[in-house]
Amino acid sequence: MNRYLKSRIAEGEHLQQDFKYAINDSKKIARSLAAFANTEGGRLLVGVKDNGRIVGVSSDEEYYMIEAAAKRYCRPAVDFELHEWHIEGKTVVEIVIPKSDKKPHKAPTKEGKYKVYVRVNDKNLLANRILLKVWMRQKRNRGTFFQLQEPEQILLTWLNNEDKYITLSKFTRIAKISRKKAEKILVNLIVLGIIDIKLTENGAFYALKEQFKKSPDKTEIKDVQKLI
Repeated sequence: MNRYLKSRIAEGEHLQQDFKYAINDSKKIARSLAAFANTEGGRLLVGVKDNGRIVGVSSDEEYYMIEAAAKRYCRPAVDFELHEWHIEGKTVVEIVIPKSDKKPHKAPTKEGKYKVYVRVNDKNLLANRILLKVWMRQKRNRGTFFQLQEPEQILLTWLNNEDKYITLSKFTRIAKISRKKAEKILVNLIVLGIIDIKLTENGAFYALKEQFKKSPDKTEIKDVQKLI
């Protein structure tokens, strides 16, 4: 048992793991639970400091706060499993959250507004409108009708020739289109598996997937035309 826990702690915090020194705010924990459920699933190790030092949980009250976080402050409620590990005379609580097929799960911000969080590396970040629309489209499980027109060609050429990534605002400027149309194009290309979305603390960025990164002769546009 101790070997399992020590190996998990040795991994540090990452996409599917977070350490919590203690639980004193169910709403804050709800953001972590929702982010894991909305992304690839993961685990919380409660009673472990950010540097990996084991301090143990301090009271039974933390168990009730975990349940409140998952059931009361996550909308819809997030499923989880709870395990106790005893090591060095201390108790560490492991909360395992599976990847959810009921996403998006919302959790309250510091201001009390319910928003959708996702896990990016070792942080919980807010999902943007484009990612939410991608999820909605994927849930419909229907084909995407899409025509490769001038704005799409401008976008693909830019990503292949000018830079590795682009923002929504940049795309609207270089293509001279509305924000609404730009969002629709990005959603279509993400659903089709042509571009990726990367969320960061500084905003959302969009990049071509590796198989479409080719020489700057517009060959990649022909490949996209074949795909759709």
